[in-house]
Amino acid sequence: MNFDKELDARGLNCPLPILRAKKTLNEMSSGQVLKIIATDPGSVKDFAAFAKQTGNELLSSAEAGGEYTFAIKKK
Repeated sequence: MNFDKELDARGLNCPLPILRAKKTLNEMSSGQVLKIIATDPGSVKDFAAFAKQTGNELLSSAEAGGEYTFAIKKK
C-alpha cells in the first residue's frame, strides 16, 4: 500500500500513538495516507475509535510479530 508519511509509535503506550497520529495528520493534506507502526495492543481498538471520531478512514489494520500497522487516510 502506498502512503505519504510514516509514524513510528513503537514503544509508546496509549494515548501517545493516537496523539502523535493526530498531530501528524494535522500536518497532512486531505486524501493523504499515514502509516503508523505501534507495539501497544490497545492501539487496535484505539485507532478504530479514533478514525470513527475524526472522520478519517482506517484503510488497514494488521498485526505481525507484536507490531501493529495501520493506514489512515485523512478526510
